Amino acid sequence: MTKAVKCIFAHIISFNSDPLLNPSKAVTEYAQGAMVIDDIGKITWLGTREDLPKTYAKLPKDDYGKQYLMAGFIDSHLHYPQYRMLAAPAKNLLDWLNRFTFKEEARYHDADHATNAAKHFLNFLHANGTTCAMAFSSVHKQAADILFSAAAASNMALITGKTMMDRNAPDNLLDQAQQGALDSQSLIDKWHGKGRLNYAITPRFAITSTEAQLAATQQLVEQNPNCYLQTHLSESPEEIEMVKHLFPWATDYTHVYEQYGLLGKKSFFGHGIHLSERECTALSDSGSTIVHCPTSNSFLGSGLLSLKHLRQAKRPVKIGLASDIGGGTSYSMLHTIGEAFKIASFNNIQLTALEGFYMATLGNAKTLGLDNEIGSLEVGKWADFIIIDPKATALLEARQAISESLDDSLFALAILGDDRAIKATYVAGKCRHQISSNLNTA
Repeated sequence: MTKAVKCIFAHIISFNSDPLLNPSKAVTEYAQGAMVIDDIGKITWLGTREDLPKTYAKLPKDDYGKQYLMAGFIDSHLHYPQYRMLAAPAKNLLDWLNRFTFKEEARYHDADHATNAAKHFLNFLHANGTTCAMAFSSVHKQAADILFSAAAASNMALITGKTMMDRNAPDNLLDQAQQGALDSQSLIDKWHGKGRLNYAITPRFAITSTEAQLAATQQLVEQNPNCYLQTHLSESPEEIEMVKHLFPWATDYTHVYEQYGLLGKKSFFGHGIHLSERECTALSDSGSTIVHCPTSNSFLGSGLLSLKHLRQAKRPVKIGLASDIGGGTSYSMLHTIGEAFKIASFNNIQLTALEGFYMATLGNAKTLGLDNEIGSLEVGKWADFIIIDPKATALLEARQAISESLDDSLFALAILGDDRAIKATYVAGKCRHQISSNLNTA
């Protein structure tokens, strides 16, 4: 039997569906809203303050006034071992991997380093309003174990896995095909489905896996159908050319993964910028997801993903949205939404703020198959939510004076907002980050 323990007052905003498909019914909004949380960390009541049942009247209250209360952001592609690698300059993706990334990831053989990094990584996510993530770990089994433990301590929804690489990386970052699979299976047995944790089988990308490792990955996927699969696909022209050289039998990049049975409803492919019609059809038919990483793509000069190309009605590809730390330049999903708007504009697409916020919340939850638990504010779902101040800075306050709609206000936050706008982050009903100003408690 659960017990109500706290009431939150704020301007509540929650998505019901994709604004692109159902604009009139996409959002539920309570300008004078109230939400009640139970002792498990789930939502037990939601509505207007005036309709708050008397049975909850004496509960402790966090009153955020006119600030926005929204479902926490979900980041569906980023790298825990790159948590401090933002703004590492390079000529392109492959140069960036060799100059900075592999050197940084090699440090995760040390448990103390990995433990310290896990703490900072999760703190940075919470400070930016991210309450759920799908993250790559390093090649080291213990690093993934440490990240799982850190997330479990805060009851955070996290999907991660040990990265598998057995070629085209420094020797101190290589595993072997069978040993990598054995280590992955050990972590699956320990963590997958424990609390709010899930495992992602994680071959880094085709360039760093031999065919033997891809075959071992296929076996892992077949033996663990409830696990996720995460990797990279079609990020940069240089990468695509190297894949052609390494897999001369393949029709295209996607065919490499397809050949080893790695496409599917729980398969997530970062980037997908340069996909052919055949590749989009294969991804669509299999229910696979392409994760759009706009700040990373522009920073590394990889290309400008076309949402219109992926959304073709005859073979629509599911799309997620992510920061891709540390190729990405900000942990903030606000910034990520803003950059997605800019890249869409280059492709003559008008991405609204409502669409962007949907992608970062309920949209990502749907692609992950977690929309029955997170992504929107509904009774029975986890109380993973954030408080956003639409007037967090002097510039935002001035800009909001001309906002005429919720979309206007959210658009300003996406373009001008950052971690200063995230006033509080709650994970499973517990406050994990807070900027204490403008909070009334009773």
